[in-house]
This record gives sequence, structure tokens and C-alpha cells, in this order.
Amino acid sequence: MNKKITKIFIPRETAAMSMGSDELAEKIALFSESKNISIEIVRNGSWGMSWLEPLIEVDTSDGRVAYGPVSIDDIESLFESNFLEGSDHALCQGKTQNIPYLKSQQRWTFRKCGLIDPTCIHSYIENDGYLGLKKSIANQKNIINQIDISGLRGRGGAGFPTGIKWKTVENAEADQKFIACNADEGDSGTFSDRILMESDPFALIEGMTIAGIAVGANRGYIYLRSEYPHAYNILLNAVETAKKHNWLGENIQDSEFDFNIDIHVGGGSYVCGEETAMLESLEGKAGTIRYKPPLPAIEGLFGKPTIVNNVVTLASVPDIMAFGGDAYAEHGVNRSKGTLAFQLSGNVKQGGLVELAFGVTLREIIDKWGGGTASGKPVYAVQVGGPLGAYFPESLLDTPLDYEAFSEKKGMVGHGGIVIFDDSVDMAAQARFAMEFCSIESCGKCTPCRIGSTRGMEVIDNITNNLDREKNLELLDDLCETMIDGSLCAMGGLTPFPVKSALKYFPEDFKINNEN
Repeated sequence: MNKKITKIFIPRETAAMSMGSDELAEKIALFSESKNISIEIVRNGSWGMSWLEPLIEVDTSDGRVAYGPVSIDDIESLFESNFLEGSDHALCQGKTQNIPYLKSQQRWTFRKCGLIDPTCIHSYIENDGYLGLKKSIANQKNIINQIDISGLRGRGGAGFPTGIKWKTVENAEADQKFIACNADEGDSGTFSDRILMESDPFALIEGMTIAGIAVGANRGYIYLRSEYPHAYNILLNAVETAKKHNWLGENIQDSEFDFNIDIHVGGGSYVCGEETAMLESLEGKAGTIRYKPPLPAIEGLFGKPTIVNNVVTLASVPDIMAFGGDAYAEHGVNRSKGTLAFQLSGNVKQGGLVELAFGVTLREIIDKWGGGTASGKPVYAVQVGGPLGAYFPESLLDTPLDYEAFSEKKGMVGHGGIVIFDDSVDMAAQARFAMEFCSIESCGKCTPCRIGSTRGMEVIDNITNNLDREKNLELLDDLCETMIDGSLCAMGGLTPFPVKSALKYFPEDFKINNEN
């Protein structure tokens, strides 16, 4: 009689691995072998519940049951409690899908993350993977129409309508066109691209392929952050697997369409996250900003029309094509349609990724999903949109997360990163860090960014050291306006936003040294 074989899901995503999931998988395999217990370990991706990692799941007759965070020291007690049957244990979180953090999300782009083995194309297809590509092959002319209907906007930060960008490339006359995926995720507090690439790489590959079919491009490039070696290995495996099963390459699924993807490891520069600097780097040049116009959609990679979208934008496309643009547009508010993966980090009790429809407020995300601050103190400041995003005080936490609402408050949703601080933070130091970050990462092409950021640090130091305080406050304001109006790209143009917001909402922090 065959023994019952129980599946145990152990994530192979970077956050889980940093908490020991690889060693945990090895020890569980050895322990079960020593006890003659038949198990199958599946290395899945992440559900985004980073605060519970390593989160392991057991496939029971009643569904998957989660336990976490699990350490090697917990293995014996888990087996003794009969956790393979989903029994109770101090680390038991109940059924995975019923964990409140996960259950109350609106998962679209990330719905397969954590559910599947990211290296298994069959698991991807069993969960409606490649359904969107099949429909796109059958009706090429309907692709951009569905993207327009969906209201999808670029998830890399700018929020530009995806349909308009794609239509521009489609209408451009050229003998060659390209799809360039910007996976150079460098904003502080952001990790949604990494989680998706490590947990559901075929979604990105499928989305890029659909984009290629839509505009007549047969080659795509993934420009991957150099600090993501694990994502690189998973993506490389997925690309080769997709080729093997004819979801990439020539005559995809016996159609007339060809599409191939190359992975390019980035140059380690924050500025290469800007689309034109990324294109320069892809061409083998130094990652410096290009003047615009011409736009990349007209003259992009190697001077050819190029779609440049980030990971989450492209990975949202397959399900839009599979289930319709209307289904996607049902989520969200106003001109901010669909969902965004908000990433919680900093001083927060339950850090991780939360996919929600636009319109939820900062306060709701921090309280309901984040569980408040890790320190237990009240929230003092929140930065949304990476190191160039404005700092919001407690009084602005009820601002709905949509592009226009945030813009009205001089903030930006950006890539969806949310970094939380309590009152132990020094906001003058945070403002100085914004200038310092810009001075280090500037490509040096324009004076406002290159020189302005260095002068910005000096002026903030003068303010906090009470040297000609009023003069320097006025000078800092003038300097910020010059950087906003005169910088070539968002690096210098947005750096003043965290500085100006810190001055506006936390003026007392700029008096600390003066009071000492």
C-alpha cells in the first residue's frame, strides 16, 4: 500500500531565504526521512507576508494550512503536533487564504505569488497562466483596446497611461521595435518587483510577449537590478522553460508571432531606474539621462520605437487580457484604476506586500495591514514613493492613495513603497539624507542636480547648526525651486519634495541643534 505523501510549501523568495527558509527545507527533509515520513517539499514564492517568514504551508484535505514564522528549532514540535494534518500549534496561522492580512486584499497581479512553484510552468498554466496570451494571439488588434479600457497606468512611479504609450509605439514606422522592462527597482522601501519576479516570473514574461504582439516587436529586454541575483536565476530559468514549451521564440504556439527575451544585469546606478538612462545602459553606455524629446516610444533603444514599462505594469497585462479590461477597471477610483502592490516597511509591526485597489487611505493600510508601529508609538511621519517622495504627517494619513489625490498634497504614490516612522526619527536628518542621496546617485549631467544636492546638504547643516538660520531657510527654499524647475529628470526634480515636506510639516526638527 502506498504511503500518503504530504506536500509542504516552503518559500524560495529572498526575504524568506534571509530568514533561513533554505536551511529549514533541508532540515525538514532530513527529519521526515529519519522518521520514515513521506513528504514532498514544494519551493513556492511569497504571499508577501514578510513578517511571518519563513511561512510554511501544509497541503491538507481541507486546504493549505500555514505556520510561521518557523525556525529550525520548531521542526520537532511541529511534527509532534501532527502539523501534516493541519493540527493546531503555537505557530499555526490557520488556512492560508483566511489569514486576515491576505484575505482582505484585492489580489490581481500578485494572485499567483505564494500559490505556485515559480519554476513550474505547468503550475502557472493550471492557474490561468497564458490564457491572456492565447487570447492576444487570436485577436491582436484587441490588445491595446483592452489596455485602454482597463485604465492601466505605469506602476513604476510616473503613472503614465499604458495604452497611450503602447499605441504610440504601434503607430511608429520602423523596421525594428523593442519591449524594455525596467526591473531596476532601486527605491527605498520597495520590493514588489522582486517578489513578483521571484514568485511568478512567467507573468512578466507573458506580459512582455503580449506587449510585443500588440506593437509588432519581436525582442524584449529585462533590465534587472544588479542586487537581485536570486531573481536573475529564477527569471533565467523561466525564460528557458518558456522557450522549451514554445511560449517564447519563433512561431509562438504555432502562430505567426515571434518574441524573445534577454536579461541584462544593471549597472548598479539608481539613475538607471530612469527610462532613458536605462536605455543608455542597455546600449552599453554610461547610464546618463537623455534629453527628451524624442520620447523612447519614438526613438528608444538603439534609436528604435520602444515600450518601457516596469515589472508590475507588464505583469498586470496577462490577466487584463484573460479576464477583460472592464474587470480590471472595476477596481480603483477616479483615474487611478486597478490595484497596486503597496509595500510596508520601516517602523511597522507587520511589514510586507499588500495588493489593494486604489482609493484606500494611508491610515487604513498602516493600521489594518501593518498593525501600527513596531515600537508601539504613534505614527509620526510616512514617506510614500521612495527616497524622493514627500513626508506626510499624521494629519495627512487619511489621504486616499490615488495618483491625483497624492499630487494635490505635493506627494506621489510612485512605486507604492510606504516607509513608516515614529517620533524617534530626526526629520532634519531625513531631509539632509534626501540631498545626500541625490548627490551620490546623480549622473552629473545637469547642474541643478549635481551641484544643488551638494549645496543642499551644506545649507541644511547650516540651518540645524543655527548659522544664519533665516537666510539659509530662504536659500534652501530657492535652491529647491531651482532643482524642481531646472533638473533634467526626476532625480534632481523630485529630491526637493522630501526636503520641503519635512520643513513644512516638521519644522521643530530643524531647531534641535539650536535648542541644545
